Amino acid sequence: MMHFKLIPTKEAAHCLRALEVDPTRMVQHKAVKKALGYMETNLKHPGLNTHKHSELSRQHGIEIFESYAQNNTLGAYRIFWHYGKKRGQIIVVAIVKHP
Repeated sequence: MMHFKLIPTKEAAHCLRALEVDPTRMVQHKAVKKALGYMETNLKHPGLNTHKHSELSRQHGIEIFESYAQNNTLGAYRIFWHYGKKRGQIIVVAIVKHP
């Protein structure tokens, strides 16, 4: 099984840090960290529900994927990412609340 190195963009790092320092978002921070851990070791983990985001992929001209940090939760968090230029790299583009 392949292990991945996650490389956050500035935006993704900022979102993660905002969750970390906000005591009212402890549950969301824990869920996001757990999902990022799964992404490092098993992108096919069923809880991630990883899938290609067709609309964003079309808009940006590269394959962009969406993984779930939470599901069946109001305002559940999602992680958007794409593969890096080097083998085993994942570029985490954004960590956002699902509308």
